[in-house]
Amino acid sequence: MRYLNWFFRAVLFVALFGFAVKNDQPITLRYFFGYEWQSSLVIVLLIFFTIGAAVGVLAMLGYVLRHRREIAALKRDNRAKSKLGGSGESQ
Repeated sequence: MRYLNWFFRAVLFVALFGFAVKNDQPITLRYFFGYEWQSSLVIVLLIFFTIGAAVGVLAMLGYVLRHRREIAALKRDNRAKSKLGGSGESQ
């Protein structure tokens, strides 16, 4: 299974590398007030993908932290109940 995983990683790398090599044309991004930025298409796509991934992680951060706090509280309650329930009981 490990070799299959590495095979898929290698195929994905070759596909993405081929995409990067074939899309190296310069593009111009135009902003307000006449500001322009020229760069390779691959660089621009990588930057916007990274920004999108970071925004997605930040959007999920509050949700994940809330659930971690809830899990920690449930674990504390479970430990407290197991101590109060007595160690002589068996199920």
